[in-house]
Amino acid sequence: MNTSPFISTPTVTVLDNRGLTVRDIAYHRHPDTPDVTTGCITRHRYDARGFLTQSADPRLHETGLANFSYLTDLAGSVLRTVSIDAGITLTLNDAAGRPFMAVSNIGTADDGTEDLSRAVTRTWQYEDATLPGRPVSITEQPTGEAAHITERFVYAGNTDKEKALNLAGACVSHYDTAGLTQTDSVALTGVPLAVTRRLLKDADNPDMVADWQGDDVSAWNALLAGESGGYTTLTTADATGAVLTTTDAKGNQQRVTYDVAGLLSGCWLTLRGGTEQVIVSSLTYSAAGQKLREVHGNGVVTTYTYEVETQRLTGIKTARPAGHAAGAKVLQDLRYEYDPVGNVLKITNDAEETRFWRNQKVVPENTYVYDSLYQLVSATGREMANAGQQGSNPLSATVPLPDDGAAYTNYTRTYTYDEAGNLTQIRHSAPSTNNTYTTKITISDRSNRGVLSTLTENPAEVEALFTAGGQQTRLQPGQALVWTPRNELQTVTPVVRDGSTDDRESYRYDAGSQRVLKMSVQETKASTQKQRVLYLPGLELHSTQSGNTETESLEVITVGEAGRAQVRVLHWTSGRPAEITGDQIRYSYDNLTGSSGLELDGDGSIISAEEYYPYGGTAVWTARSAVEADYKTLSYSGKERDATGLYYYGYRYYQPWAGRWLSADPAGTVDGLNLFRMVRNNPVTLKDNDGLISFEDHYSHTEGGMVYGLSESRSQYIRKISPKFSIADNTDTLVIDKYNNALAMTIMFGQHSETQNQQINLDFYSATEDKTQKKLGAKIKVPGEIFDVVKRKFNHPEFKWDDYSSPGKDNPKFNIPKIYQQVAKKIRAGLLPWLPDGRKGVSCAQTIMEAR
Repeated sequence: MNTSPFISTPTVTVLDNRGLTVRDIAYHRHPDTPDVTTGCITRHRYDARGFLTQSADPRLHETGLANFSYLTDLAGSVLRTVSIDAGITLTLNDAAGRPFMAVSNIGTADDGTEDLSRAVTRTWQYEDATLPGRPVSITEQPTGEAAHITERFVYAGNTDKEKALNLAGACVSHYDTAGLTQTDSVALTGVPLAVTRRLLKDADNPDMVADWQGDDVSAWNALLAGESGGYTTLTTADATGAVLTTTDAKGNQQRVTYDVAGLLSGCWLTLRGGTEQVIVSSLTYSAAGQKLREVHGNGVVTTYTYEVETQRLTGIKTARPAGHAAGAKVLQDLRYEYDPVGNVLKITNDAEETRFWRNQKVVPENTYVYDSLYQLVSATGREMANAGQQGSNPLSATVPLPDDGAAYTNYTRTYTYDEAGNLTQIRHSAPSTNNTYTTKITISDRSNRGVLSTLTENPAEVEALFTAGGQQTRLQPGQALVWTPRNELQTVTPVVRDGSTDDRESYRYDAGSQRVLKMSVQETKASTQKQRVLYLPGLELHSTQSGNTETESLEVITVGEAGRAQVRVLHWTSGRPAEITGDQIRYSYDNLTGSSGLELDGDGSIISAEEYYPYGGTAVWTARSAVEADYKTLSYSGKERDATGLYYYGYRYYQPWAGRWLSADPAGTVDGLNLFRMVRNNPVTLKDNDGLISFEDHYSHTEGGMVYGLSESRSQYIRKISPKFSIADNTDTLVIDKYNNALAMTIMFGQHSETQNQQINLDFYSATEDKTQKKLGAKIKVPGEIFDVVKRKFNHPEFKWDDYSSPGKDNPKFNIPKIYQQVAKKIRAGLLPWLPDGRKGVSCAQTIMEAR
C-alpha cells in the first residue's frame, strides 16, 4: 500500500469562541499526484443564539451558494430549510409541539423567488382536547389540485373484547396510500400478533390516489379491494417479546429459536400443508457476538474469521463439508485485506481458479486504491469476456457454469470526483476484449444534481431534469420518471412509442414509503404482457398475465431469519417452468457489503454465481440454466434489481451505471452535504441498508459502535413519541450521545402523564444546579430495558420497531445502561438541539445515568 497520499492529511475542525464548528477542513491528495495537496473547506454560519443558519461545501462556496440555509424559531426549531439538492421546505408545529403543517417541493425561480407551482402542502389533524390528542388524519394537496386525505388513524376503545386483545387505546386501523393496515391482536409485550393488509381498489393503476374523505368507516372500506378479507400475517412471541413463529398470508410458517444471549440459534420453515424443514440448523458466535459458523438446511457450512485486534471480517468461507451428499467442495472463500483505518484493499476468492486467456493471467481477486479522503479512485477485477459497456440493461448469465478460462478477462476502472464528492467520470478498460469506454456524469452548476452526459453535457441544463424536491425526471433519453407528492418513484417509462401504448413499470407505497406493489406492462404485437408483485411480510406474490389470461402465479416465501444468508422459496400455484423443481429453496450467500454472490439450492448445488463492479452492476454472472437465472431477484447490496436496471433500497432507488442515487436523501445531511453521493464514495467498505445512510459492517462490538447513532430513519420514530425532537442540521448523526439523548427524551415524555411531563419538563430545564437536575433525573426512573419499554408502550402499525433496532440484533453488547455509562464519561456539554430551550447544559442522558 502506498501511504504517501495520506501523510499529513488530518481532518481539522475549527471552532469559534462559543465552541461551534465554523470550518471543517480536509486535505485531498490523489495517489497519482501525491505531491499535490488541495484544501477542502466546508463552512458553517450561526446566528447570535448559536443556531446553524448556513452550510456550504468547498465547490459551491466558491460560487457564492450554500448547500443548506435554515430559519429557526425562538426555540431553535427549524421552520424553513433551503437545500440546493432537495428544494425548500417549510415546517410548522402546533402549540403542543406536534407537526401541524409542512410545505415541500418548493422550487427556486430564475429570478431567485420561490416557485410554488409544484409544492405539496401536508397538514396533520388531531383529536380534540377531551381526548389524548392522537393524530386522526393527514391531508395532502399539491399546488393546483384538490386536497386528499391520504391517511386515517382509527383507535380501539376500552371494551372488554379490545382489552382481551391488548388493543385498548392502540391504533387498530391505519388507512394509507396503499390501502388499510389493520391490527387485530397485540401481545402484552407490544408485539403485533395479527396484522391484515388490504389494498385499494384499482391499486395497480398508478394514477389511483387514496382519498379517505368523510367520517364514515364503511365508506372508507368501500374503497378497498375485496380480496377475501385481505392478507393476514400471524405472529407468536415469548414473554420477552422475541418473535417465535410467523405465519404469512398464505399459511407458510417460519419458526426460530434463540440461545441464552438472545441470538438466533435455528430456523425452520413449514410450507402450507407440508412438513417442517430446516433452514438454519445451528449458529456459533464468538464472545464478542460475531458469527463464527452457520450450518444451513442444505448441509452447507459458512465460517467467518476476524482480525483479533479490530474484529474486522477477514474471511467468509462457504463449503459442502466431508460426507455431504453432493460431495465435499469449497464453494466460496472470500479473503479481505484492509488498510489501517479499515478500507478494503483486496478481496480474493480462493475457491476460484486462476485462469489464463489471451496472454493474460486472470486471478479471482479485486484490488482497490483510495485518495486521502478515502474515496475509491481505482479498482481492478475480472469480468465476463462479453460484458460490453455497462448500462441499464442487465448482463446475461453465462450458461452453463463455465469450466474454462475463455469466459473471463481483467478490467481496470478509475473514478474521478469533484470537490463536493460528485462522481463525474468512470473510466473502464479491458484491453483483451477492447471493452474500453468512459461514462461521464454532468453535474449542475447550482447544486449536486447530476445526470449522465447522454442526457445533457451542459451543467446549466441539469436542473431542468429534476423536480423541485430533487428527483430525477429522466433515466435515459426518452425514459420518463414520474414521482408521487411524497417524492416516491411512481412510474418509469422504459419504452416510448408513437401512436401506441408505452411500456411502463409503476409502484405503490405504504405510509412509511416502503414498496407494497410493483406493476410492469409491456406491449407486444400479439398482446399486452403484465407482471405484478405484491410485497407482504415474509411473502411476495408474483403473477404474469398475457392479455386477459394468467400464465403464471408464483409465491415467494422470504425467510426473515436465516443467519447471514438470504433464503427464498419459490412455490408455483400455476405456470411453473419445467426446468425448475417445485418449492425450490434458494440460499443466497453475500459478501462484506451484502451483495448476493453465490446462490445454492436445497441440495447445496450451485444455481448461479455473480460478481459486481464496485459501484454496482454485474461484472460476472454464471448460472447452470438460463431459466433459473431469470428468477434470481437479489443482487448488488442484497437489493432487488428492477427491469429498469435500478436497485430498490427502500427509501430510494440507485443507478449503478452512474454511481448516484436517483433522488436526494430524505434523511437530509446524515451522510454529508451532498445528498446524491453513494456511501461517501467508498462502496467496497461501506454499505447502505435502506437508502438513507452509509455505515461499516465491521463496527465495534465492545463500544456500542457507530450503528447506534441516529439518522432520519430513526428520528422519525422518536418524533412520533416526542414531537419536539429534531436532529440538528450539519451534526454527525452517528454520535452515540445524540441517540441516547433521544431515548432519554422519549422516556421523559413517554412514561408519565401529560401533567407530569409538563412539570418534569419545567422543573428539569429550569434547574440551575446539577444536583437539582440529578434529583429530578432520579424521579424519572428510567428503566434499564429502555427500548423494550418504548416499543411496548408505543406500539403502532406505522412504527417499524424491528427496522429501528435491527443494527443491534447481531450485537450482544446492546446494553443501553452500559452504553449510557460510557457516554456519561465521555460526553461534552454542548448545544443540544432537542432541548426545549436550546441552551447549553447537562446532557439529559448523562443526568439520568448519574442519578441511577
